[in-house]
Amino acid sequence: MKREEIVQSIERFRKGLFKILVVFVLLGIIIFPFAKTLLRQLRDMNLGNDLVAFGIPEAFFSIFKLALFASLFCSMPLIFHQLWTSVVPMFRLRGMTSATSILLTAIFLFYLGALFCYFVTLPFGVKFLLSYQSAHIKPMISVGNYISFCAFFIFGFGLTFELPLILALLSYLHVVNSSFLTRNRRYAILLIALVAAVVTPTPDIFNMSLMGGPLYFLFEIGIILVKIIERKRMRTETSFSGSSL
Repeated sequence: MKREEIVQSIERFRKGLFKILVVFVLLGIIIFPFAKTLLRQLRDMNLGNDLVAFGIPEAFFSIFKLALFASLFCSMPLIFHQLWTSVVPMFRLRGMTSATSILLTAIFLFYLGALFCYFVTLPFGVKFLLSYQSAHIKPMISVGNYISFCAFFIFGFGLTFELPLILALLSYLHVVNSSFLTRNRRYAILLIALVAAVVTPTPDIFNMSLMGGPLYFLFEIGIILVKIIERKRMRTETSFSGSSL
């Protein structure tokens, strides 16, 4: 991977930023009237308790922030499209032909991770944290902090679920190979445990395993994809050498 290719990719993505910004703003305007409904669903899904606003403007700014997060969430396919359009020439030069399937896989993995967090990990994590309340400790949960808390983990899970695709793309660029990944599996497990400790909402083993288990599974899928890419590359090089002779 050459420096000129990286610079060209950044320049191509920069040109697409305006389109992302326009879509992001338009979606935010469309979503804002429904932000209270989204907040109610987010609260009922995980809490069931009432949220509080510490200050006069917090309620408004919290609804506004939720609309922005929801707009960003809905804009992810366009963001992935612009990112992939920016870097795909580098991969085509290295023999990649399935550009559309890569883009669709990236979008699918992001939403898979986000939905897994929303329906599985986040409810367990919030329930665990609230279990420490008592007759003398009653949580007063700020609406703004709650929205930021949920958004951080939903986007965090969505992005970490891109792991197998990232490994496959790095293999195309000759940055990693299957033997390197297999040889350093123990370090990968340690790194996955650290990521799970940071991304999951609670530090207990159960909730960490809800993140670490799927992430390790995705890592193993990434190794399989890298091996497939290497075999395909080897067959291509063999056939090219044979035709040259």
